[in-house]
Amino acid sequence: MNAQGQLKRTVGVPGAVLLGLGSILGTGIFVSVGIAVDAAGPSIVAAVAIAALVAVCNGLNSAQLAAAHPVSGGSYEYGYRYLNPALGFSAGWLFLLAKTASAATAALGFTGYLMGALGISGRWPVLAFACGLALAMTAVVLGGLRRSNDLNALLVAGSLGVLALFVGFGLPRLSVPGNLWPGGAPGMLEAAALMFVAFTGYGRIATMGEEIHDPSRNIPRAMVITLVLSAGIYLLVALALVPAGGNFGPAPLREAATRYGHSWLGTVVGVGAMVAMLGVLLNLVLGLSRVWLAMGRRGDMPRVLAKVNASGTTPVPAVILTGITIAGLALWGDIKATWSFSAFTVLVYYAITNAAALRLPPEQRRYPKWLAVLGLCGCLFLAFWVDWHIWALGLGLIAAGLLWHLVARRLGQGPLA
Repeated sequence: MNAQGQLKRTVGVPGAVLLGLGSILGTGIFVSVGIAVDAAGPSIVAAVAIAALVAVCNGLNSAQLAAAHPVSGGSYEYGYRYLNPALGFSAGWLFLLAKTASAATAALGFTGYLMGALGISGRWPVLAFACGLALAMTAVVLGGLRRSNDLNALLVAGSLGVLALFVGFGLPRLSVPGNLWPGGAPGMLEAAALMFVAFTGYGRIATMGEEIHDPSRNIPRAMVITLVLSAGIYLLVALALVPAGGNFGPAPLREAATRYGHSWLGTVVGVGAMVAMLGVLLNLVLGLSRVWLAMGRRGDMPRVLAKVNASGTTPVPAVILTGITIAGLALWGDIKATWSFSAFTVLVYYAITNAAALRLPPEQRRYPKWLAVLGLCGCLFLAFWVDWHIWALGLGLIAAGLLWHLVARRLGQGPLA
């Protein structure tokens, strides 16, 4: 641990964009898009557009917050600084819930693709491999951020190549009058909520603000670039997917490629999906560990989580805890449930982000207030379109977290000196 317990700034704009894309181009585009298509039908394209619009609002507000307050922790820190301790803690708690669920979904998605290709069936082999994968990615992160960035660049490049190939075969089959006739509004809004999660990888950039060079300049640039690129990619993939219909199962792009009459393309897409989900899992371990680090510093979680290694590059206890919790949640084994839970909790999390952006002083504001209002309303509106059992569970866990926060404060927990 270095003298101030701070992490070194080792990441530039290209590395930050790759970290964002590594989290975005994975489970959402290779797995959850199938769930969204089943909910929205041909309206999936409109759902992606709605999700992208809300994500742009959130991204710009996150960027100006990160530029004004560039430390690890993202909206957890913004809530404390610009709102109040209860909302600050809630943001951190929601991030941990949401992204642990997303990471478990990525581990399960990767395992499902792999086991299907190998012809292995049975619940326990899948769960055991998913847990082992989560722990393996944890070991990679423990090796240091620089090594993780190098691996992430390779994973993102592979994902982009596979997606370009899929779009090249699927997009020519699109018939605008026939394929894009809108479906029902409730299904479209549920799909928008589910797809919103896919865009939130840009949040990795904010949560790692303490490690980015010249954060006031580079964080907004990296976020905007990441959002523009990812929105374009998702829209193209959605358009290429629509002609194949619905009812895809756990591997929608592979199934669509097979329906297009190219089994070899299905195999390539399957490999690309596994590569992409490794990137998602890697980046979620990075982002989650930084929030555990920030909450440990403040005393909202055990203070041992605030420790970093001697070189100042890795919060070792936080990374280890992150891997254990992801592996544990992977034992749930239900991809649709974990992704829907992630959708609700992450939407409420970003509602807090936008509320914090409303409180920025004029000299730190980069964008108009109405953008924060639009983001806040959009998040809260979409959050309650997921299955009611999911949002009821989410509300219960938020209440449980706030109860813990109250008890911890009364027991004398406070900011780390």
